[in-house]
Amino acid sequence: MNETLTEQHTDTRELLPTASAPRTRAAVRELVRPHRGLAAGGFAVLIAATAVGLLVQPLLGRIVDLVADQRPPGDLTLPVVLLVVVAVVHGGTTSLGLTLVSRLGETVLAHLRERFVEKALRLPLEQVEKAGAGDLTARVTRDVSVVGEAVRSALPELARSLLAILLTLVAMAALDWRFLIAALLAVPVQASTARWYVRHAVPLYAQQRIATGAQQQQLLDTIAGAGTVRAFRIEEEHTARVTRRSSAAVALKMRGIRLVLDFYNRLHVAEYTGLAAVLVAGFLLVRSDSVSIGTATAAALYFHSLFAPVNSALVLLDDAQSATASLARLVGVADEKTPEPTAPAAPRDAPLGKTAEPDGTVTVLGIDHEYVPGQPVLQNVDLTLRAGERVALVGPSGAGKTTLAKLIAGVHRATSGSVHLTGTPARGNGLPVALVTQETHIFAGPLADDLRLAHAGATDDELRSALTAVDALDWAEALPEGLDTVVGDGGHRLTSAQVQQLALARLILADPPVAVLDEATAEAGSTGARLLEKAAGRAVEGRTALVVAHRLTQAATADRIVVMEGGRIVESGTHDELRAGSGPYASLWEAWSGTRTATTEVPTHPEEPRVR
Repeated sequence: MNETLTEQHTDTRELLPTASAPRTRAAVRELVRPHRGLAAGGFAVLIAATAVGLLVQPLLGRIVDLVADQRPPGDLTLPVVLLVVVAVVHGGTTSLGLTLVSRLGETVLAHLRERFVEKALRLPLEQVEKAGAGDLTARVTRDVSVVGEAVRSALPELARSLLAILLTLVAMAALDWRFLIAALLAVPVQASTARWYVRHAVPLYAQQRIATGAQQQQLLDTIAGAGTVRAFRIEEEHTARVTRRSSAAVALKMRGIRLVLDFYNRLHVAEYTGLAAVLVAGFLLVRSDSVSIGTATAAALYFHSLFAPVNSALVLLDDAQSATASLARLVGVADEKTPEPTAPAAPRDAPLGKTAEPDGTVTVLGIDHEYVPGQPVLQNVDLTLRAGERVALVGPSGAGKTTLAKLIAGVHRATSGSVHLTGTPARGNGLPVALVTQETHIFAGPLADDLRLAHAGATDDELRSALTAVDALDWAEALPEGLDTVVGDGGHRLTSAQVQQLALARLILADPPVAVLDEATAEAGSTGARLLEKAAGRAVEGRTALVVAHRLTQAATADRIVVMEGGRIVESGTHDELRAGSGPYASLWEAWSGTRTATTEVPTHPEEPRVR
């Protein structure tokens, strides 16, 4: 059962792609390129702000020289006033620069999120299933959050710190080139610390992302299957799995903390080395009358002012590595090539310049399909749905009905073989095939907006017409605010039958030439099922329809019935033809007829399990 997947299966999931480091950098450049003006303006203002801020140390050095020379107190007025002016200008320009850089980061992040969501929504379902919902969920939540936080805080601070470091070193060289040489003695220690940290942090943070995804996947599996877990008394087993996943994530987090502590220790060594060298250089230069005490003081203050930006820049490597790992996971999905919706194509054997079948014909040729290599679900399936024909697909649980339906709907791609359609795309969403299943989602918002997902330009009259066709207009208009009533999460609760009626109304609004109904009435009770069956019949009028029949009453009214067993088509014909024979359908009908006589209730076939 799906809810009790083995840990071995979880460990061998095919995770969604992660971009390489060069590709991640290239993606950032592509996103920034349209905003070069904003980037240039932001960094220009930050350069000006940093340059103004560097006037503080010479002014303080001037004050030291004035005091050392025992100048009158009035001589201190000008440097003190200049310090105030510098502080005001520095604060204002820094604020403006950080604002511009933050705006750049937020804009780029917004575009990346849009690309990610667009591609994520187009990912083939089987690819998401192989990776596990936890991997995609971790990217949508944790990775986006990490990158967003880095853009809001780390990026502006890193830009400011790097500019401060560069300009401060230039200022020290301007005082005396020997001060710069002394300060640079700290660079080898800092550089080796940075290399050491990056070498260990990059793989560690990548492991943390994977572990977080596995943890979320295990939580999702356990919560989604809570009913089954309780029914089979395997709570302790699932709790142990969650504990192991969580412990693995915590262990990696602790490794990261130890790595950061070692990182800080090495930085302290670099600070001591550089400051000691600058102080010694200042002492020697003052003793030789090469520089004044004020100049040596300014040099020492310059180096001391480097502590904060250097430490910030190196410490931000922690955020940068974490954000880079998350960014690579987002870019990997954003770059993923996904199949684009295409117009229906004529079958391969159609003569040149001529369509072999009328519009709305579906031709399935030699379909084989496997979810897991070596475990075929469909084998050599050939099927033609004639234009306007309603075909019912029946068979025992696990026969491959839902898989065939999803292949025709384009949800999955066949392992081998092909599916061809003739005709024009739908009026509403532009797709040639619409799929309605028993798992219909109602989006949070007004009911009218939910319906317009199928046809954005639908008028109110068209919405009411669609609801009338599925017998839903009365209850829809009886809602507190009619079609403007908020439904979905946090809104008005709808029954299972009402949800399916909305799904069928969407089908009418989308107006595709081909409709696939995969047990679309299975969630309703007997009374609701009869209502939904009538609504489904009206929804597929005038279309080619494939109906995965949950009840034999649906099959009995179809133009043709296709029976599947073991991933193959074993029978095909009308209801009367198959009932008169001695095949599987006749046996199903006989069993159904006997049950109906005894209980006057329409029996249902077990739901076909999802193969992952």
